[in-house]
Amino acid sequence: MQTVIALSVIMLFLFVGEWVSTLSKAYIPSVFVTAVLFLIGYWTIVPKNVTTTATFTPAFTTMIQAALLVHMGTLMDFKTLLHQWRAVVIALCGVAGTALLAMGGGLILFNWKTVIASVPPLTGGIVAAFLMSNGLKAAHITALISFPVSMFVVHSIIGYPLTAFLLKKEGKRLLTNYHRGEFEEVVEPEQPEESKPKFVDRLPKIYQTSAFQIFTVMALAGLALGLGTLLKNTINPYIICLVFGVIGHQVGLLPSHVLEKAGVFNWLMYGLLSYIFSFLATVTPQNLVNILIPIVTMILLGILGMFIVSFLLAKPLGFSREMAFASALTALFGFPADYIVTHESAKNLAKTSEEESYILANTLPKMLVGGFATVSVASVIIASIFLKLL
Repeated sequence: MQTVIALSVIMLFLFVGEWVSTLSKAYIPSVFVTAVLFLIGYWTIVPKNVTTTATFTPAFTTMIQAALLVHMGTLMDFKTLLHQWRAVVIALCGVAGTALLAMGGGLILFNWKTVIASVPPLTGGIVAAFLMSNGLKAAHITALISFPVSMFVVHSIIGYPLTAFLLKKEGKRLLTNYHRGEFEEVVEPEQPEESKPKFVDRLPKIYQTSAFQIFTVMALAGLALGLGTLLKNTINPYIICLVFGVIGHQVGLLPSHVLEKAGVFNWLMYGLLSYIFSFLATVTPQNLVNILIPIVTMILLGILGMFIVSFLLAKPLGFSREMAFASALTALFGFPADYIVTHESAKNLAKTSEEESYILANTLPKMLVGGFATVSVASVIIASIFLKLL
């Protein structure tokens, strides 16, 4: 009975966050609302071990993270990345600008471990927050365990509205040119069309079941973790999981969005979020006040780094400054938030379906590719590097 009640409480916090985000058209991030509910719960009547009681244990979460990283590899489409290479360059350079300015400015103001715990969540959202929190826990740096999670929650409050503002400015510019007949280069707004899996398609569709898809993902995840052990973790096993996912997708062993098609993606993501929010159990009201100043300072330094780099690269790469900055900001949240915010901005600006399609055709591919390059790839690499610096 305790397990059922614990799971009910967690899902209550998660769905309230989603509802508030939907009602606010993604201007109030769901992760922020859920995090606040967890904090209030921990400070009042919710037990500190609510997530483990609900069976979201560290062992389960390790499996989740490996599976999700293989899944993230299937989101990568090389043809789209090549076509949108300029967005990739801006997004990755924005990440570099964030890391350099946050490290340089942060070390002047704060100690080494605080800065190291801060930078990865700034460059990769939830994935980096999970990796850094686990690393801090393993290193017994208890004072900073909640830091990456808090960073992830707070920067979403700043990142979502700022990105929406930039996309609206870009949308207005596009519409002005559209009505003047000055059309820009247009690509299709839909997500990249996947080629038919070479191997999977040889099976009759009745055998392409959820169990088969989950088996394939877990088999690749197991091989990746095993290879990481053989290499004595000189390469972070989670990077290998991501690489195996990319390879599996490119050779046709895995379809894109494989765990979504298997019907388990949301459940696994809820499990990961719940485990991440469990680190907030160590946060007291006094502790939150103490870490808020370094968190906000590091976020502002990181976003300033993104702005400077995107400002310098926008004109040479043929982007408006607003579009370049928005592409760089995808490092803060990635998919599906970038997809939602871009659609909402286009929908609120356009008066006709043609206008909406035109805006999306010139913004959505850049945002999706930017998020894929940063959150799916760069964040895992950066977090693995910074874990060695603790």
